[in-house]
Amino acid sequence: MPQAVLDARTARVLPWLVAIAFFMQTLDGTILNTALPAMARDLSENPLRMQGVVIAYMLTVALLIPASGWVADRFGTRKIFFSAIALFTLGSLLCAMSTSFNQLVMSRVVQAVGGALMLPVGRLVVLRAYPRSEFVRVMTFIALPGMVGPLLGPTLGGWLVEFASWHWIFLINLPVGLIGCLAALRFMPDLKSAARIRFDTVGFVLFGGAMVLITIALEGLGEMQMPHARVLLLMVIGSACLAAYWLRAGHVETPLFSPSLFHTRSFAVGIFGNLFARLGSGALPFLLPLLLQVALGYSPAQAGMSMIPLAVGAMLIKPLAKPLIDRLGYRRILVGNTLLLGSLIASLSTIDGQTPTAFLLLHLGLIGVVNSMQFTAMNTVTLVGLSNENASSGNSLLSVVVQLSMGLGVASAGALLGGFTVPGADG
Repeated sequence: MPQAVLDARTARVLPWLVAIAFFMQTLDGTILNTALPAMARDLSENPLRMQGVVIAYMLTVALLIPASGWVADRFGTRKIFFSAIALFTLGSLLCAMSTSFNQLVMSRVVQAVGGALMLPVGRLVVLRAYPRSEFVRVMTFIALPGMVGPLLGPTLGGWLVEFASWHWIFLINLPVGLIGCLAALRFMPDLKSAARIRFDTVGFVLFGGAMVLITIALEGLGEMQMPHARVLLLMVIGSACLAAYWLRAGHVETPLFSPSLFHTRSFAVGIFGNLFARLGSGALPFLLPLLLQVALGYSPAQAGMSMIPLAVGAMLIKPLAKPLIDRLGYRRILVGNTLLLGSLIASLSTIDGQTPTAFLLLHLGLIGVVNSMQFTAMNTVTLVGLSNENASSGNSLLSVVVQLSMGLGVASAGALLGGFTVPGADG
């Protein structure tokens, strides 16, 4: 892909355009969770079944991230970035118009197709459009909305549900999406690759099939509607697809993700660490609103306000993460942090209606601090040892694992909750 030449105005506006897209994504990812119990009541669904709305989005994003770079190279960054914002906005409108659970899930899939392309393509354009000396500054600016979104999302979602309706958590994306579409047509550089790189379609089908089958198996187990034999069959077929991908990838010229990435020990440790760690913590944004609203009787607005310490704690520790890692080292940080995070999450089981509010807020703030530190260290150790040739592919695989593990975490949490829920109980 050629280096872009930007005029002064485009160079100023482009970071804002990518930042707006990032803000839409991060806000949507956090604003929804607080609204899930209210959405379940309106759609006459069990709140535990609403995990499908979350999983559908995460799984679709995980599936399409590997294709984002190839699609942008093939069809041009302007066309793909515009289409991504348009699809995300259309999906938001369809979500707001949904009158059933199945409609909502399908609308979330449309939304996720756009979401899967927005940030990777935007990041790719920034990488190609700005000199290396400016790249860190621009990416830092773009990342700021990613911190603001989780801070505003739960509170705004709770407020909209309580004082308007859950439909507005999707409708607020429409004006932002319209502005983003117009700005993309005007300011997004249209970069294409001169060389035609063959896409690993077979690998994409095998890898994607494995993710879909394993996720469906876990979700089916969670809802207690799928026979255990069928769950086991789906798990076996999904694992076979993953094994087939792995065996094939070592013998093709341009695999989706090369097995040689795992020859770097720090990358292998980081990928598997991310996968298993996020299986536990990735379900928190889904479980905490259920705990606060269904178990403790909080209103949506109260639940949203109560989750602010999570985002505040995560933001406060960010500037201290690198000095702490440099001083203590990755091993000490990750071992100690993993034990502390597990203890904090497990101790949520002791929270009940008699727990002082101040203690609950402090508890959530500590989880935000430790969780942010955990994945800052883990993401860094995953990528730090990769060569320049493997950096892009390794970063894409890390993004896929993050989305997939969070989706599997929600599905696993649903499976556990379903196993401990009395059949026929909707509360």
